[in-house]
Amino acid sequence: MYICVCNAVTERQVRASVDAGASTLSDLQFELGVATCCGCCAATAAEYLPGGRCSSVCDVRSIAVPVNTPAAVADPDVPAANTFPVPLVAVA
Repeated sequence: MYICVCNAVTERQVRASVDAGASTLSDLQFELGVATCCGCCAATAAEYLPGGRCSSVCDVRSIAVPVNTPAAVADPDVPAANTFPVPLVAVA
């Protein structure tokens, strides 16, 4: 659901920002741009702050998945097959 239509800020973004430490409307305005245009969303965004009506409705969890490091990055002294940059060869 969009909280701020002017700046296309979603409920998920607001919850993530609060989970990351935003505790005031000024924090949300700085990080996401909420309520910086027309201001109609200020009251709704404030409900997601700690102590607000929506602050404990659901838990936001990161869906980030660790990525395996390619061999070329893991050991820069050992060239890996099929990596970039590709050496250029002059044609006579």
